[in-house]
Amino acid sequence: MNDLAGKHIVLGLTGGIACYKAAELCRALIKEGATVQVVMTEAATQFITPVTMQALSNRPVYGSQWDAREPNNMAQINLSREADAILVAPCSADFMSKLLHGGADELLSLMCLARPIDKVPLLLAPAMNREMWAHPATQRNLVQLAADGATILGVGSGFQACGETGDGRMLEPEELLADVITFFHPKVLAGRRMLVTAGPTFEAIDPVRGITNRSSGKMGFAVARAAHEAGAQVTLVAGPVALATPRGVQRIDVQSATDMLQACVEHAPAANIFVATAAVADWRPAQASDQKIKKDGSGQTPTLAFVENPDILATLARSAQALSGDLFCVGFAAESHDLLAHATAKRVRKGVPLLVGNIGPATFGKDDNALLLVDANGTKELPHASKLHLARQLVAEIARRLPTALKK
Repeated sequence: MNDLAGKHIVLGLTGGIACYKAAELCRALIKEGATVQVVMTEAATQFITPVTMQALSNRPVYGSQWDAREPNNMAQINLSREADAILVAPCSADFMSKLLHGGADELLSLMCLARPIDKVPLLLAPAMNREMWAHPATQRNLVQLAADGATILGVGSGFQACGETGDGRMLEPEELLADVITFFHPKVLAGRRMLVTAGPTFEAIDPVRGITNRSSGKMGFAVARAAHEAGAQVTLVAGPVALATPRGVQRIDVQSATDMLQACVEHAPAANIFVATAAVADWRPAQASDQKIKKDGSGQTPTLAFVENPDILATLARSAQALSGDLFCVGFAAESHDLLAHATAKRVRKGVPLLVGNIGPATFGKDDNALLLVDANGTKELPHASKLHLARQLVAEIARRLPTALKK
């Protein structure tokens, strides 16, 4: 199911060159299942036409508080009452100032003022020149608008239409879409801090070769995204993978199991929850060559000795026990057979309250999976679905299982 299915969004456009991004944003919201009602200020129509936005939204565009299409001539009431949220993107510096002071001299600001505050949230995506963004008046307005209940979605940084470079660009449509989806998710982990590992590790044999596995990191990245959507502050320790960082997530890139352990030990004291999704190599070469090992034509293969890698999950679980259980540890087991038996034994061996099992060869590199949750009370199956859907289910299960002390 699409993430915004059943949601009705009023998309407000104010004057700014970033209006061109609003066209793609409108389309993205609709592709994700939302219905979109576009409302434009007169200034916005100087940058993009109502005809374009009508074609994309498949709805008439509104721009005047005197619009006679509404039988009661109260578009500001009718349109706002239908909305699950009002998203102003782009939101100009002038429009923010107007909102702050309760201005209502055109339809969009009138709707923002007339909306039921407790039922229709207001999301703002600022867009302006870098000097306008940095101006003390703008920054004061942002603080007060947030205090008044608006959600500020932030800005991007980079080259601006005026030729200058800096903060103030409107976020890209895909970033705003992710923020809107996140906004609507239940915040079951609000105030919590989660540490997640993802992907494979790479254990060097020489400067150009190494030992790794087929893990793509997709499950761990999905868990990180789902935890952020649920309100957690997320740190993602990622092995060598080619995946984009989930929006709102802090990412730390590592190579080897030793690197991953060091990063986890460093960040675990600040975390409440640890989810060990990574497929960590069990062994590494005892001594990596500092030069490429070359063939000599003799047909003899080099002899490699191996040592066992540190057990990251068990190490952090022991630390959690030493700290009176202040770190809720969740392990993953990627097995090839006998999943229930291996996952059950691994949970006990690692000393963790929750172990998540899956069949590795059936899921590595794919976008879908099936999970088996094992805890002290038994098992629970999460049937085959997309990894993001499963990650959201897993995050909800983690939130439900958190000790009372960690829920505060």
